[in-house]
Amino acid sequence: MSVRELVVLGTASQVPTRHRNHNGYLLRWDGEGILFDPGEGTQRQMLRAGVAAHDLNRICVTHFHGDHSLGLAGVIQRINLDQVPHEVTVHYPLSGERFFDRLRYATAYRETVALTQVPVSADGVLDARPSYTLDARKLSHPVESYGYRLTEPDGRRMLPERLAAHGLKGPDVGRLQREGSVDGVTLDDVSEIRRGQRFAFVMDTRLCDGVHALAEGADMLVIESTFLDEDERLAVDHGHLTAGQAARVAVEAGVRHLVLTHFSQRYTEPDEFERQARAAGFAGELTVAHDLLRVPLPKRR
Repeated sequence: MSVRELVVLGTASQVPTRHRNHNGYLLRWDGEGILFDPGEGTQRQMLRAGVAAHDLNRICVTHFHGDHSLGLAGVIQRINLDQVPHEVTVHYPLSGERFFDRLRYATAYRETVALTQVPVSADGVLDARPSYTLDARKLSHPVESYGYRLTEPDGRRMLPERLAAHGLKGPDVGRLQREGSVDGVTLDDVSEIRRGQRFAFVMDTRLCDGVHALAEGADMLVIESTFLDEDERLAVDHGHLTAGQAARVAVEAGVRHLVLTHFSQRYTEPDEFERQARAAGFAGELTVAHDLLRVPLPKRR
């Protein structure tokens, strides 16, 4: 059975705390595992969360600040130590390639795995496959940063009452799906569009066009909310979002499930992030993330 869920490995921003590891987020998408922003300590958090190196098919780095990338060295070496049998693709800003190379070869080890580097240099599609399209959008941060978005292709939902009304059943249904029509009955007559799921990942950024483009229509939006609203000036100065700003983005974009994360160490009460997000008008499903949390993607509409 296919599984689509977010496994939260870490939720701290620049400074980890006793209860928050540096960033790390694994998206399980059917048979694939996509690791976002492996900060320091990610390899150990994977162990605690029951995530193996063999689960990783792709790594997406938004930018090269330490809390989003220092874990790369350990994760890459673990992929090689465990001799992961499949290709692992890594995306990161092209402008930070020197940082990626330093992390990949931070110490001596034996390379056993085909690690494919596909850096990002502009907005656009990074990969398109039957189960999803992965694209990137530039964000606004002191160093170059990109957010990522997975979009599942739309499908078809067969409607039993319409099939029955047209006398279609058994092999005829399969033939209709393959050929598009049977005895003058078309797919449009007996089915409706099933909207594909959409997942968006937005880390360190100010408000910008890229944030809104990534969030638009997302079933799940994982987004930084480093600061509370009363510290908005700090957020703007350092290239971050507040809880209220993140929530308003979600409201405008029609997000179904909002996941807030990447919290400054100055705050100890997570409930205030939820309160401010609700005060900003977000009425959908809301999660204030904590380490080792598992969050299932919403069911298809």
